[in-house]
Amino acid sequence: QVQVVESGGGLVQAGGSLRLSCAASGSIFSMNDMGWYRQASGNDRELVARITWRGSFYYADSVKGRFGISRDNAKNTLYLQMNSLKPEDTAVYYCNAVPRRWPWGQGTQVTVSS
Repeated sequence: QVQVVESGGGLVQAGGSLRLSCAASGSIFSMNDMGWYRQASGNDRELVARITWRGSFYYADSVKGRFGISRDNAKNTLYLQMNSLKPEDTAVYYCNAVPRRWPWGQGTQVTVSS
């Protein structure tokens, strides 16, 4: 069973940047499309960025041009570079395969103050 551990969240002012990391156990990481999801209070969890196993990208319109997803298959690690952060980016951020295949991790809280 693959386990994921997210890190890198925090409190940042609007316009600031954060870089999230996701460490995944197991050797099948490189064989999966991977994504970053987020869940704001009172909202459903949504996929905001996806990177295929071939390295193609997808971004939700709400983050396009501001967020960048990348992966290091040798380290079984997924990253999310978040720039020009907005208060509406405040959420708990999770990583998982796309579509989701493994149990959710604890997530990492991102709070953007105005």
